[in-house]
Amino acid sequence: MNDLAPAGVPGPTTCAGPAAGTALRRAAPALAAYAAVRLLGLLVLSVWSAAAGKDWHTLLTARWDSLWYTRVAGQGYGYTVPMPNGDLHSSLAFFPLLPGLERGLSALLPLSPADAGMAVAWVASAVAAWALYATGERLYGPRAGVALAALWAALPVGIVQSMAYSESLFTALAAWAVYAVLTERWVAAGVLASLAGLTRPVGAAVVAAVWLTAAVTLWRERSGGVRLRAALRAHPGMLSGVLLAPLGWCGFFLWVGARQGSFTGYLDVQGGWGNGFDGGLAFGAFIWQQLSGPTVAAGLGLLLGVGLVIWLYVHGVRRGQPLPLAVYGGTVLLLALTAKGYFGSKPRLMMPAYPLLLPLAVALARLRPVWSWLALGVLAAGSAVYGAFWLNGSGPP
Repeated sequence: MNDLAPAGVPGPTTCAGPAAGTALRRAAPALAAYAAVRLLGLLVLSVWSAAAGKDWHTLLTARWDSLWYTRVAGQGYGYTVPMPNGDLHSSLAFFPLLPGLERGLSALLPLSPADAGMAVAWVASAVAAWALYATGERLYGPRAGVALAALWAALPVGIVQSMAYSESLFTALAAWAVYAVLTERWVAAGVLASLAGLTRPVGAAVVAAVWLTAAVTLWRERSGGVRLRAALRAHPGMLSGVLLAPLGWCGFFLWVGARQGSFTGYLDVQGGWGNGFDGGLAFGAFIWQQLSGPTVAAGLGLLLGVGLVIWLYVHGVRRGQPLPLAVYGGTVLLLALTAKGYFGSKPRLMMPAYPLLLPLAVALARLRPVWSWLALGVLAAGSAVYGAFWLNGSGPP
């Protein structure tokens, strides 16, 4: 039996969907579970930080990339830091939506840009959890939706969802964009994809989900003998959504290129940070270095982790995961694993790839409630401890 096949739910042509208030009430258990996991993480972080003589608030708002976002919010683009090895760290590496929201909120409310960034992350992470619930509920039932939201909260690096970073904002926009594709709300999908493209470089994954799903949908219609014009009429807003989807990502890429005087300006900026894409060669060399030295146990653990996420993706696809989710999750995973740069960032870079968690969510939904909640409780506790340890140690970027 296909245990990941979508449940029998009405499609967008037969049901307009529940009102927002009704949908929110349906999502309330998932949001409560999500909030409980993240509050546990914040509680453990505050206790751990106090014991270590550090401030949990500073760890969440004023270190690593969060400092760069607040600089963009306060000063605009143009800030650079020359590095001893000759690299140049430029604020142009950071996409504009989060610092734009930080600047706007700090102007409207008595918040610093850093606190505004944390507020955006907290609200956006709840919005993302709602989208994950809606996705799981639509495909596999309410219990799977709750499990998916809770699993995402309990990721080992889930504490990033509470930081003044852009992952929460991006995941909220991306998850609702993919959900809009699933329900054939093409214009909404295009707008959300464009906003996601203004948030993180991996916004390209959302564009890919919109474009490939639209292309496959039209190809199937054409294979059935339907003319292209008739196929487009059968899917209102599809062309608009396809055209809107890349505007944010492409717009920032081209703007940076114009500012740098080169079409590849954004890639050059990323190169100054030691980032880029090499097909995974640098990551493979890093793993081999771990395996061939005294850190062999860490290397084996890293290899096991990579194998696990690849297995989760393949398992989901083989069990019938819908195309938008498969394209989006696969592209996020591919970009994370093939990028060079700071290797400790890869778990954080994969955090928006929530479709990888769907097989686990379905498995948890099939357990007796007492066992599923016990499993989620153990994962939440582990995430809270690891998050506190991580932020009080090396932490992001």
